[in-house]
Amino acid sequence: MTPDIASAWQALAAHAESQESRHLRQLFAEDPARFEKFSCVAGDLFADFSKQRVTEETLERLHSFARARDVESWRARMLAGEAINHTEGRAVRHMELRKPEAEALPEVRASRARMRAFCADIHSGSARGFTDQPFTDVVNLGIGGSDLGPRMAARALTAFHHPRLKVHFVSNIDGADLQPLLLGLNPATTLFIVASKTFGTQETLANAHSALEWLLNRVGTAPEAREEAVRRHFAAVSSHLAATTTFGIPPERVFGFQDWVGGRFSLWSPVGLALALALGFPHFERLLAGAHTLDTHFLQTPARQNLPLILALLEVWNVNFLRAKSHGFFPYSQSLELLPAYLQQLEMESLGKAVDRQGERCPYATSSIVWGSAGTNGQHSFFQLLHQSGQLIPADFLLLREADFALPGHHPQLVANALAQAAALAFGQTPAEARAAGIPEALLPYRSFPGNQPSTLLLLPQLTPHTLGQLLALYEHKVFCLGILWNLNAFDQWGVELGKYMAKSILPHLTGEADASALDASTRGLLRRLKMGSSV
Repeated sequence: MTPDIASAWQALAAHAESQESRHLRQLFAEDPARFEKFSCVAGDLFADFSKQRVTEETLERLHSFARARDVESWRARMLAGEAINHTEGRAVRHMELRKPEAEALPEVRASRARMRAFCADIHSGSARGFTDQPFTDVVNLGIGGSDLGPRMAARALTAFHHPRLKVHFVSNIDGADLQPLLLGLNPATTLFIVASKTFGTQETLANAHSALEWLLNRVGTAPEAREEAVRRHFAAVSSHLAATTTFGIPPERVFGFQDWVGGRFSLWSPVGLALALALGFPHFERLLAGAHTLDTHFLQTPARQNLPLILALLEVWNVNFLRAKSHGFFPYSQSLELLPAYLQQLEMESLGKAVDRQGERCPYATSSIVWGSAGTNGQHSFFQLLHQSGQLIPADFLLLREADFALPGHHPQLVANALAQAAALAFGQTPAEARAAGIPEALLPYRSFPGNQPSTLLLLPQLTPHTLGQLLALYEHKVFCLGILWNLNAFDQWGVELGKYMAKSILPHLTGEADASALDASTRGLLRRLKMGSSV
């Protein structure tokens, strides 16, 4: 660390030590205006972080650290198109994908126009399968960034789905992901989108070839039949035109994108094609517009009201100075049930690193372990640990003011549960309060709720394409800020490569095509157990 960064860090450490014994009950008792001071608005989103274990002094010291890390300068470098993804020599420009038509880059406008036209052809029925019937189902074949974002957003925006078209997502190489889906589909009316930037992702290509074989079982295996089946029933999201051509997908059905679009930041690109088909392109454009609203907030709002930066600084405080090791995400919306899985990739693949931008080992912790589920389900599984395990586990609660599916009486109960859990985690219950509630003395040790668990509550007015776009861009910008604050390259993911490489080397041993003597003893033993007829 440079002297100014080290000084800001040491000041935070000393401040954390002085605050260690303070409880959220005390912080609220000392400041009746705490809610107003520790909340802010970003677009349509309202964030209450008054239940975080911070004071005004804490925030001032955190912002001093952000200034020492020069977050604003790094943000300007990203905006200018510098190759801040230095290990891959790439710019980071996914915000360009969300700009309004008049401000967008020519290549972004052209890509959008192609997507818009393709969606119109599918929805109108002018694009048809080999029996000349309109498509009824679309299957997106992708994994990681080519699956999690579109899948999550499609689930979140179920209330906005196109009435005639069903969109499905397959990612796992396990046949249990693809085959049960195919059993319920009609080959004559099914379109497959193969989403792989390099068109070389092992899991995705295996699923694509199996989907093609399923299709050919209906139309025949003659070369001309295969060619026609691929031409009509397959599209690709890829930048490797030679590979898609080899597969048989015509160039007009291939949607490429720039190398400055990282996988987990690619929802806004043609990777979102399946989502655009699920919603209709006007709703997809509203998603883009919502994200652009948060981009504007991030780029123009002063630091003390800049919500992505505030969320990132709170994460630094919790991880590095309160020593939290995990972070729970609890959307009180069943429609957002896949959001924790999406955020797992966004945060842990971006920030799960221990080597800084200079190639040196970080002398501090970085990414939390991200996890969670939809409320109220989590209350009946893991909230016990949050309340009584003694482990510090910060949380984000997400809440909708208005339900997207309004059954009488349901939404008020959901809201009440979210507010109650956040309050219970923060304030707990004292022995005196437990006695007043009639808890027998012998049960008091078991009915102890210490509280002091920090949380942020994000409130959305409604779950729409526009507000979802804002929410996702908020967390993207939080990740950018954390990358700078922790001095990491948040835009590469070398950690996933070794296991993928090793899987390719192990595969021949499973099929008996190679001698396993060079493998480690554990893997050799497991290979023996995996052979057919082996006894356990």
